[in-house]
Amino acid sequence: MTMRQWDEDLWLFEGETVPFMGLPYATRMTVVRLPDGGLWVHSPIRLTPERQRQLESLGPVHHLVAPNHLHHLFLDAWQRAYPGALTHGTPELIAKRRDLRFDGTLQAPHPDWQPVIDQRLFTGSPRMVECVFFHRPSATLIVADLVENFPPESLRPWQRWLARVTGILAPHGGMPLDWRLTFLGHRRTARAHLEALLDWAPERLILSHGRLIEHDAQAYLLRAFHWLR
Repeated sequence: MTMRQWDEDLWLFEGETVPFMGLPYATRMTVVRLPDGGLWVHSPIRLTPERQRQLESLGPVHHLVAPNHLHHLFLDAWQRAYPGALTHGTPELIAKRRDLRFDGTLQAPHPDWQPVIDQRLFTGSPRMVECVFFHRPSATLIVADLVENFPPESLRPWQRWLARVTGILAPHGGMPLDWRLTFLGHRRTARAHLEALLDWAPERLILSHGRLIEHDAQAYLLRAFHWLR
């Protein structure tokens, strides 16, 4: 079963592994049922008939959300399957995938999800901008690559070493080292974003890649971003 209910009106879908930078990136999609009954789909994974049946049992797909310029691999299939859904991406992704249709830039919350989901663009790096979301009813922070937390048992020995060196090995995961280094000279901006995320008082953390944080999310974030504090 690829679907798991995380909270009322919030589900997780586990996807296939995608190779990237020498590591097996397990993929995860987050789905929120909005007050109007429509579904908000964060970081769509590969669309299969089983997943489509599970998803449609929850409600109609209204929004497809690509939170950064790396999370776009399966958007084309989703747009074809759900032509009435609105697609939202960061400006960087919109510039990168001119072959896809985008209906919003994630600069501000859409009115459909504003009642239950806050969002913030984590900026300051020339390498990547990510839109981070907070589902208020479940006190859950939702990220894509901002924090990665690879379980050691899922990796080969040399991959565990690589994940440890780059700062993404569970239970001490965080922002990948290559992205972290691009904040040199922009640490004040990153620190302001982190403080804003902490002000939301998240209790749990959903990641697209790696082990979930099911309690003490604020303490985890403080450890993960020790390089900023």
